[in-house]
Amino acid sequence: MQAKEKIVFERPMSVIDRATHYCPGCQHGVIHRLVGEVLDEMGLREKAILVSAIGCSVFLYNYLDVDAVEAPHGRAPAVATGVKRARPDNFVFTYQGDGDLASIGLAEIMHCANRGERVATVFVNNTIYGMTGGQMAPTTMIGQKTTTCPGGRCREREGQPLKMAEIIAGLGGTAYCARVAVDTVKHLTAAKKALRKAFEVQEKGLGFGFVEFLATCPTGWKMTPVKANERIAEELIPYFPLGEFKDESKNTEAC
Repeated sequence: MQAKEKIVFERPMSVIDRATHYCPGCQHGVIHRLVGEVLDEMGLREKAILVSAIGCSVFLYNYLDVDAVEAPHGRAPAVATGVKRARPDNFVFTYQGDGDLASIGLAEIMHCANRGERVATVFVNNTIYGMTGGQMAPTTMIGQKTTTCPGGRCREREGQPLKMAEIIAGLGGTAYCARVAVDTVKHLTAAKKALRKAFEVQEKGLGFGFVEFLATCPTGWKMTPVKANERIAEELIPYFPLGEFKDESKNTEAC
């Protein structure tokens, strides 16, 4: 007798049932699932407003079943600030990549965090510009080859990769800041907990929430999905350590 299949996973209600446009091995879809799960568990779907910008996240409104606003490249935190101030009872979050957030949008994310805007940011760090052609990003690793540094990033020429979680944690308006990864089941569990805390500080009115996700870009890295996933543990985590860098989630007093 053939054994019946056992359902071990169900699609979150906040995630739309459709085929993805992402490259094989890309971990954006995994992060979408985590965002959807936390939105569902916290009962935020009906009042959530997503702000995405240019990059691999540009079509995120095709995958998350929430209201959405598309921002110019790098300007998602500025747009989210306006949305939250106009609609303070809504839950507002941005979803951004490293080229978008840490390069053209660096001023916007810094000032948004420093002001303590009641928004949350999901920051996907895959160390490269994905959608626009594989150029060097502010988080590109030393020696990593891209279309704009084909010989590899040079410390003396381009400087060290930016550690955004540490920078954001040092700003006064940040209520929660963490760096996570999605390369293992253990790390997925920790990532979901961090994401929930980043969302909770907004609901409590405590300030800005930020979670940096270390993720793969097999196409940009010119690796197989398996090798790209291994690179997270072997190269990225040693330079971008995982953990919570600031946590005021237990604070009950809003500023």
